[in-house]
Amino acid sequence: EEQLVESGGGSVQAGGSLKLSCEASRYNYCLGWFRQAPGKEREAVATIYTSREAAHGTTFYASSAQGRFTVSQENAKSPVYLQMTSLKPEDTGMYYCATGGLLNGACGLGSTQYRVWGRGTQVTVSS
Repeated sequence: EEQLVESGGGSVQAGGSLKLSCEASRYNYCLGWFRQAPGKEREAVATIYTSREAAHGTTFYASSAQGRFTVSQENAKSPVYLQMTSLKPEDTGMYYCATGGLLNGACGLGSTQYRVWGRGTQVTVSS
């Protein structure tokens, strides 16, 4: 059974940084980071191509994360990290990682592409 475990969440002040980690028992083609704030729908943050192919490491970012967050994986068996900088109060939420296959050849930002989910790690950013 595939399992994903997130870690690295915490409480920081606005402008601070956090680095989240996602470890999977088995990676698929894609891994996505998503977040959900109380009372809001889950939204994508970033995705990365995790398969051991030439496209390994290809990333996509939601506009809210572009320029502030970086998703990375050293190799196809390593944990996937989400480095978050210049954090804002609106970044507060539960952060999840999830694995899935390719959709139209890409690791998109749509959550339905991702089938196995972790339990999440809480990020709280205070003003």
